[in-house]
Amino acid sequence: MNNTFSDNPQIELVSDFSELINTPFQGVMNAICWHRNVEGDFKEIVSQLQLRENVTEVSAKDLLALNLSERGAIARETILNDLKLLADFGALPTLNLLKCYERDDELGFISTDVYSYHVDRSPVATDTFLCTYHGTASDILPNHQVEQKILIPEIRAKLRELHDGPEDEFETFLKDYFFDLHYQPKPNAEPVNLEFGHLWRLAVDHPTQEALPCVHRAPVENDGEYRLLLIC
Repeated sequence: MNNTFSDNPQIELVSDFSELINTPFQGVMNAICWHRNVEGDFKEIVSQLQLRENVTEVSAKDLLALNLSERGAIARETILNDLKLLADFGALPTLNLLKCYERDDELGFISTDVYSYHVDRSPVATDTFLCTYHGTASDILPNHQVEQKILIPEIRAKLRELHDGPEDEFETFLKDYFFDLHYQPKPNAEPVNLEFGHLWRLAVDHPTQEALPCVHRAPVENDGEYRLLLIC
């Protein structure tokens, strides 16, 4: 078992889907991992899928249409089972074939794309689920190892210039444009990579959540390699 996971107070390891969805977040623990060794050839699946856009949604029908080897079929069954478990739970899982996400760094001094460390926000009680079946995997950081970007003086000053409106509307402006969701790693921060094949549940910022939301980011993709990612 990965010692980075088992020794980390931010992460709770579980052994099945029931534990994954029923274990409550508490204290500094805001990431739950169904730790498993998945079998099969996921690369074969990726090699047969068609990338139509930089982020292409893959349906169960698309998967079932693939002509796969025995090991490819085993990998496909894992993905289909994960999709069914999450759908039966009431989530809306999406399987994406990814070349890259859209970048949003035109301001220069702050980025609000998924490659920046960020938290997810929801007005209702929900969590983020994700699993990387192929390609690079996401990173998370403990909340004490990051600083909210809007609290960094030089960034805040530039955001005030960008706002150029009444002071009492500044905080609303920061939320409306999602600047408040993004974080800067502190010096010596130690990211944890979520690795291949594990199904994760991450805490989201919503009114009833008792734990802090999980700070995470999408990885920079390897050249010439697509990611296959389940997310909801």
